[in-house]
Amino acid sequence: MDPYAKPGERKVGEHRPRIEHVAPEKTRQKNRQQRQAEKQQVAAERRAIKKSARRHLQRQLLRDLDATEAND
Repeated sequence: MDPYAKPGERKVGEHRPRIEHVAPEKTRQKNRQQRQAEKQQVAAERRAIKKSARRHLQRQLLRDLDATEAND
């Protein structure tokens, strides 16, 4: 540590504090590829939910249009 460093510069290198507020044993066990695969899996699941919702709303819209045309 440099004794003449400014207060913000003192904790650099090996003296830098590590982020430990997240479960450290879980974050250190995963490598980059595993984290990326997990992220892609979550994104795919969200896309599937959105796709399902769009299909549901489209069917509902068509049903409502058919019902209004039948009443006319």
